[in-house]
Amino acid sequence: MILAKKTSRDFADTDLLIQKSQGRKLQDIVDHDGYAALRKIEESVLLDLCVHNHVIATGGSAVYSDPAMAHLKSDGLVIFLDVDLATLESRIRDFSTRGLAKRPEQSLPELFDERFGLYAKHADITIKCSRLTQEDVCARILEETESQDRYCRGRRKSGLSPDSLST
Repeated sequence: MILAKKTSRDFADTDLLIQKSQGRKLQDIVDHDGYAALRKIEESVLLDLCVHNHVIATGGSAVYSDPAMAHLKSDGLVIFLDVDLATLESRIRDFSTRGLAKRPEQSLPELFDERFGLYAKHADITIKCSRLTQEDVCARILEETESQDRYCRGRRKSGLSPDSLST
């Protein structure tokens, strides 16, 4: 939300959109329909989103959907807010009621390991956040996106489009 305000963009939180569209909490979806159903609902919500000029807070399982991630990248950047496992554990007070789209027997460390590679794969920019405040994270995102924008403008002047960039 802070980044959206700082950049005068609309904000969407896909967890809230899922809960609104389903009329129930994420944990209720997981408990009654299973984690795979939550992932499918999340994919559908993401594919229906207008991504132009938005800051979108996705649920953690968005990275399981290549089509959803491609949609997010179609008119924007995907930014991975990288925090270590200890930080995540301190933020998630009750793992069993959080509404995480995970296998029933899966622990938080196992889920963290499984998702980390997917986050890295889809990220255009990675911000290490473990010891940063929300304001610091926003400042880093703005620095990184401005840097990338300058690079892309330079590439366009040389005849290459941003679509031809690879990392």
